[in-house]
This record gives sequence, structure tokens and C-alpha cells, in this order.
Amino acid sequence: MIAGIGVDAVKISRMEKWANNPVLLERFFDKREINIIRERGKNMTRSLASHFAAKEAFGKALGTGFTGIKLRDIMVLNRNNEKPLLHVEGSALEAMKICGASKVHVSLTHDGNMAMAFVVLEV
Repeated sequence: MIAGIGVDAVKISRMEKWANNPVLLERFFDKREINIIRERGKNMTRSLASHFAAKEAFGKALGTGFTGIKLRDIMVLNRNNEKPLLHVEGSALEAMKICGASKVHVSLTHDGNMAMAFVVLEV
């Protein structure tokens, strides 16, 4: 059974200034996620945008937004061409449990200057 769904879109160009700003990166992304994003090389900004969209979509799927949730506790941990995995821990995992969900699914895409994420929370 579905506990919640969320979708978000982020302009890739918005992430250009983030790519070279370690303070911003560490504020919103876990170090494991930053390493995966940096592996993308010239596609780093696309990955930043889709990963950030996934975080936003997760908050929307909860139905509560990010109240009490650290964005670093929501991570896309895919590598190369693997299926993306939305890993949650800490405050995000607790919020997911409170809403009654036990599984999370994510789909990411980008086209032109937009990146999108779709998240489903499952009981």
C-alpha cells in the first residue's frame, strides 16, 4: 500500500554555483553522496539537481515537508548506471516510520535544463 508520493523538479543551472561551494554541498548532502556526485565529472550539476529534487520529493511524499529533518539524512546512493537508491537514515528514517512507511522508491530523470525526481513511500 502506498503511504505517500512526491515529485519535484530543479533547474540544473541552479546547481552550478553549488558545485564549487563545499559549504553548500555539506549543508545539504552527506559526504557519501557528495563523493558519488563528484564521480560524475562534467555531469556533476545534473546529478546535484536530481539528487536535490529527490530530497524535495521525499519531503512531499511524507506530507510534512522537512520539519525536523536534516537533508543530509536523505541520500541518493546510486553509482554509474545502477538503479538509484534513496537511502534514508536518522531524522528522515524516523519521519518515514511516523508516516507508516517502511520502503522508499525513487525515479530520477533530466532533460535540457531540468532534473526531476519521483518518490513513492510504501507501507
